[in-house]
Parts: sequence; structure tokens; C-alpha cells
Amino acid sequence: MPLNGSPAPERRPRLTPAIADARRAVRTALAAAAALPGVDPHDDHGPARPAPLTAGALVLVGLSGGADSLALAAATAFEAPRAGFRAGAVIVDHGLQPGSEAVAARAAEQARSLELDPVRIDRVEVAATGGPEAAARAARHAAFDRARAETGAERILLAHTLDDQAETVLLGLARGSGPSSLQGMLPDTGRLLRPFLGLRRAETRAFCADSRLEPWDDPHNDDPSYTRVRVRQAVLPMLEHELGPGVAEALARTAEQVREDDEALDGLALEWAQELVGQADDGAVELDVRGLAADPAALRQRIVRLVVSAEFGVSLTRAHTLAVTSLITDWHGQGPVDLPGVRVVRQNGLLRFHPTT
Repeated sequence: MPLNGSPAPERRPRLTPAIADARRAVRTALAAAAALPGVDPHDDHGPARPAPLTAGALVLVGLSGGADSLALAAATAFEAPRAGFRAGAVIVDHGLQPGSEAVAARAAEQARSLELDPVRIDRVEVAATGGPEAAARAARHAAFDRARAETGAERILLAHTLDDQAETVLLGLARGSGPSSLQGMLPDTGRLLRPFLGLRRAETRAFCADSRLEPWDDPHNDDPSYTRVRVRQAVLPMLEHELGPGVAEALARTAEQVREDDEALDGLALEWAQELVGQADDGAVELDVRGLAADPAALRQRIVRLVVSAEFGVSLTRAHTLAVTSLITDWHGQGPVDLPGVRVVRQNGLLRFHPTT
């Protein structure tokens, strides 16, 4: 205390490596989102691309009060105004454990102390079907959509780390669900922005300690009844022990490489689809069988998925896609293939896609 008896002013946290890395991650993510090319509103073909973050836009941090999201909230509160953006927070109270309202209120208090505005608390109902993790995720993302719609926010910032990405890739590998799962979580979907995919959990905890922030420890993060917790506590440590350090980083690198390959193949599929696709007088969408037969299987399957998605709004499973491509590569006069809302038939050297609903 100074000699005059007045309280000492609060000292700002020193710029430690953890604080610097987290701020840099947020700064880089916001800049990348702002630098995205504009989206042509008349281009309704191919995978949807995220729109650029506009000058002065509002972004909301998805804040639970845990170390990861609290570090993200603090880093965003520092970086967003300096980059010309407004920053707030949305706290989702899942109501899954006693005292959840107090946890949400505490997180909101921390957000306001960081000068985030607006700060929202959204209490949700988690469905009893579909598994607890998936149901909670669905309720949380519905709350994020409401927050964006009601505030005009252009992105929800989420604090998924490199460790979360590694777990996601490992779970996708175990399910055998293909490249879409192996590419993990996207850094920017146009709705969700994940600045911390290159940071480890240890760094977010160090950020909070260095910033004198008190995170909340969610007991669900240590509950082995959840598959992801078992991967975190048992599977990844075992892989690190048996294979050596760096497994999490390798899985995250794999996700990035698969994502790059996936984007390249999507681009090729879109270019080639525009050469092969036509519209019949009866409204059917047609693809040239000979052109598809000459393509590698990976490209052929992507073209089919792309056309069905763009023209009919239907996402095909691998089984559906292979059933359609069998009309090309295993043709012996078989009948049509019925997909959700679409019927596909081979006629006169063409695959014809008709809506059925």
C-alpha cells in the first residue's frame, strides 16, 4: 500500500509466453477470417465457403468458465478491439449438474470483468436421446445459433485446442468414418472460429495462472463414462508412452493435411462436375456416365456427392454413394437407386437424378 494509505493500483499481468501465444493465435485467426475472399451470392454450386469477417463485426466467445474458454475470452477481449472488432460472450448453461446456474453466473461475471459486451447466458434443455455428449453438443450449438441471430454476431469463437483436435481425429479414425472425420474440426466454418487449434491445454492453463484468472474445472471432463474422456485419460497417454512423445501433434498435423487434400479434391470435383452435369426438360439432373467412368474412384464419388448436395440438399453416406457409382462401374442393367428424396437411374449413357419428394 502506498504511503498515503490509498490502495495500490491493480497490476496488469506480465506478458508471459502463454499469454503472448494465446493473443497471437486470436490475432491471427481474426485476421485470416477478415482476409477471406467474398462469397458470390449467385454461386450455389460446391461446398459452402465462409464469408469474410466484416470491419467492426461482433464476435462472441463461447465461454464455459473452464481454462480453455477463459483464456480465449481474455485473449479475445485484448485483441478484438485492436483489430477493429467488437467482442462479447455467450455462456450456455446445460443444467446437467447441481450448481450449473452459479457456474454460468460466475463465467458471466468474469466476461464482464474482461469488458466483453454483450454477455449472454442461455439455459438449454438437453435431450435424453442420442447420447449425452451428442445431445449436449446439439443443445449448445442451437444456443450459439440463437445468439448469432439475436445479436448479429458474425462468428462464435470456440476454445478447442490441439489436444481436442487430436482426440477428434483419433475418434474419427476409430469410427472409420473417412476423410471428413479425419480432418477434425475446421478452424473457420463461417459460423464457428477456433483460434486455439495450435495450442495445448497446458498453455491455456498457464495463461489463466499468469493472468490471475480462476478457471472452473468441469467434473464431466474427468468422467470416464464419456468416450472422449477415456481417449484423453487413457488412450492418448498410452500412445505417447508406447510410441513416444508428439502423438497429439502428429494427429493434428494429419488433420490439417487431410483437410488440404479434401479441399483440393472438392475443387477438382466441382470443376469436373460442371463439365459433366446437365439439366433435362423434365427437371432431372443428368451426369455423363462415360466421363464419370474415366475418373478415379475418389473423384467420381465426390462428384456424385457434390451434385446431390448442391441440387437436392441431401448429404450422402458412403453406402449411398457406392450404390450410385455401381450404376457406372458395375452396370448390368439393374434398376434405379433410391436415395433420401432422390431416385437415380441409368438411361442412354446418363445418370438421371429425380427428386422424389
